Amino acid sequence: MITFPSLENFGPTRQTLQRYARAISAIARVHGIIHPKWWHLSLKVTPSGLISDNMPIPSGGILAFRMDFQSDQIVAWNSSGWQQAFPMASGLSGTAMGDRLIAAAAENGLHGEYQRERFENDESGIYDRDAARRFFAALVSADRILKKHRARLPEDTGPVQLWPHGFDLAMEWFGGRLVPFEEDGEPKTIPAQINFGFYPGESDTSSYFYCNPWPFEAEKFLGQTLPAGAAWHTDGWQGTIMPYLELRNQVDAETRLLNFAQAVFNIASPILTAL
Repeated sequence: MITFPSLENFGPTRQTLQRYARAISAIARVHGIIHPKWWHLSLKVTPSGLISDNMPIPSGGILAFRMDFQSDQIVAWNSSGWQQAFPMASGLSGTAMGDRLIAAAAENGLHGEYQRERFENDESGIYDRDAARRFFAALVSADRILKKHRARLPEDTGPVQLWPHGFDLAMEWFGGRLVPFEEDGEPKTIPAQINFGFYPGESDTSSYFYCNPWPFEAEKFLGQTLPAGAAWHTDGWQGTIMPYLELRNQVDAETRLLNFAQAVFNIASPILTAL
């Protein structure tokens, strides 16, 4: 049975985990096999925690990092059996943990210019084991539900992945409609999409699920009926929201989330596939 535990008092631990995840992502940004949608920067859910993409190393093998919530440590290891562990409960700042992970990459022959501003912070890292385990339990449940929704969608979808920048777990469905878009001053054309994800905030009240069509055509979406508990959201970002409090400790959470995501898909997909 899937349930979502309370995320109260998760805030300080969340800040630490996000800084550590961004340090891993900064290394993957330099040494990962580049994906045009930046999927090489993300982390994936495993039975013990979160794992980076594989990074090729000069010896011919691969290196990866995992955030292990069962042993409360970040582990760097390669395909030859070498590994090194860094406790997450040792109070390391984002800067200090990043330095250690970069040194581990260097031991495997990987050197580069890293975007340190993505993770640098000199505050001591707070890591509450109970809060981390509750977060991971919520992440595991969310991962299962997002993958169930993805499996029933037609056409192209992306993987379920955690983005270190926003610290949200999400997947994408791509419609057939192509949309002009500008990235770093460069014009591009990318497919319309729906992003379904889980945003773990610092507490139950700041955590939520979202299902966001893009581009967001307010005149066509707003006013369309959503399942109980869900609402259209336009303050700061545009899409739909299902508050975590609606699902916390509820035995029907999976059914409600799947119905929520399907309802948004039914509303938005015909518009996002139209030429």
